[in-house]
Amino acid sequence: MSKAPTPRPLAPLYWGLLVSTTLAAAITAATFWLGGQAQVEDQWVRHTLAVRSELQRIQLLLSRAESSQRGFLLTGRDEYLAPFDPASDALTAALGRAAALIADNPQQVQATGILRQLVSEKLGELNQTIALRKNGHPDEALSVVNTGEGRRTMAAIANQIATMQETEDQLLSQREANGAFFNLLLQVGSIVVFLLIGAVAVLVAFFANRSVSAIDSSNAQLATANRTLLEQISQREQVEGQLRQAQKMEAIGQLTGGIAHDFNNMLGVVVGALDLMRRRLKVDEFGLGGLIDAAMKATERSAALTQRLLAFARQQPLAPEPLDANRMIAEMSGLLRSTLGEQIEIETVLAAGLWKTTVDPHQLESAIINISINARDAMPEGGKLTIETGNVYLDEAYCNENAEVAPGQFVLIAVSDQGVGMRPDVSARAFDPFFTTKPPGKGTGLGLSQVYGFVKQSRGHIKIYSELGTGTTVKIYLPRLYGQAEEPKRVVPQFTNGTANEAVLVVEDDPLMRRLSSDSLRELGYTVFESESAAGALAVLGDTPGITLLFTDVVMPEMNGKKLAEAALRIKPGLKVLFTTGYTPNAVVHGGVLDADVNFITKPFTLQQLANKVRAVLGA
Repeated sequence: MSKAPTPRPLAPLYWGLLVSTTLAAAITAATFWLGGQAQVEDQWVRHTLAVRSELQRIQLLLSRAESSQRGFLLTGRDEYLAPFDPASDALTAALGRAAALIADNPQQVQATGILRQLVSEKLGELNQTIALRKNGHPDEALSVVNTGEGRRTMAAIANQIATMQETEDQLLSQREANGAFFNLLLQVGSIVVFLLIGAVAVLVAFFANRSVSAIDSSNAQLATANRTLLEQISQREQVEGQLRQAQKMEAIGQLTGGIAHDFNNMLGVVVGALDLMRRRLKVDEFGLGGLIDAAMKATERSAALTQRLLAFARQQPLAPEPLDANRMIAEMSGLLRSTLGEQIEIETVLAAGLWKTTVDPHQLESAIINISINARDAMPEGGKLTIETGNVYLDEAYCNENAEVAPGQFVLIAVSDQGVGMRPDVSARAFDPFFTTKPPGKGTGLGLSQVYGFVKQSRGHIKIYSELGTGTTVKIYLPRLYGQAEEPKRVVPQFTNGTANEAVLVVEDDPLMRRLSSDSLRELGYTVFESESAAGALAVLGDTPGITLLFTDVVMPEMNGKKLAEAALRIKPGLKVLFTTGYTPNAVVHGGVLDADVNFITKPFTLQQLANKVRAVLGA
């Protein structure tokens, strides 16, 4: 026969530790619950005292009002009435507070309603006698007092308040008893918890002495876990910092974008007016040509500024197309050399087999020039500028440490310089709009912010690596284009006037902008019809069959430009449509990208830009 296993001598201690710990946890929970109940009862006691206080205040205020009335009736002097109105107003507030305090007690709610009615009757009697005395009828006022009705009302009020206070006294006694009971249980529970915790501590100490090696192993595991946790916390703080930065940039972008949008509409009127003035001046009368040129240059700089703000705000309309970055960089090398000067050596390292990307080529070219100009300014004594391309894959680990980028394959364009470099606090703010380390008048602080907005709007990623005394590298990551796609051939339209046989319908709710657009088109030779609303435009289309082009603002009340175009095409299927706006997040631009087959011109536009665009749309 097999012998039964011998019980381990430590088994009772394990069970004792388990039972003691369980009891301690249960009693501790009960103690916390009792403490909460005691606090609830204490709150109810304070609530009862507050009700009694308000009832006493009501009785005192009513007595004060009555005393004021009696003094006035006996003497007729107005100074006796000074306390009356404040007491009456305070009575209303006190009754409201009392009603709010006893809202949970139906019996007291009913009693408060009776009290409010009695107080109203008493105040009515007091106001009546005061009015009679003021109007020169003291005997009639005293006769009202002598009826005894007021005294009976005051007695009823006193009885009602006494009844309510008695009810609150009963509640107070009950709640004080409950509070004392819970406090007693709380004290007993605390003592029991203390004893059990002491017992658990003795058992833990005993097992600690018996299990030193196990504790050492646990400590080692805990230290490892702590290190892992600290690393995770550090990574999380880094990602949260990047997220806060991204949120800050988005908030600043919304603000600057809104300013730029409104400014664009105003600039559209100024640019159009200056263009027409310059075109209509046959000779340079009174030296106006130079003044117009100066004003036009200022508006061009203002328009460029708004475009930079819109780029940072990710609200500029992009026209992305398949692009070979190697080819573009090779073609713009001459432009870079003339822009940066002879003291800057330019080196390009173009990767073989570079993937194509989908991006707005004009904006990418502008971004590379902006970064290169910053690099030149960081090398005042001259140096080397290196532009590299490559195929890269951003994995999840990198994307977890960098906000607003998803894992995937990207085309890399890196611009490096040998300049003075940046401190970490400076590089952290490099993309902020209007932040610059250059002297006044040497920069707007919008170059890198424009690049940042364009890259983010293109679903890409941008990163700055800089070290003081070594230089700076700006890396742009653009999403890889999958599949085969040919780069479109770019056709530069020529400035061409229209003819009177070509009729254009201008739809614009802003009267100044509508007038300037219409005058510009007439100056170009077109026949122009105008409308300030979509409904009016549809009526003009129905009555005028010869219209060939609808030139409409996008953002309009009642019906936007996109819906107007759809309705107009149902009336006249062959109609050409050209949209314009200073606002980009709208019906024809989604995610910062123009809808397919949409003809679009951004405000402000010059006369030449308008002529080229209209000619291109009509000739398409």
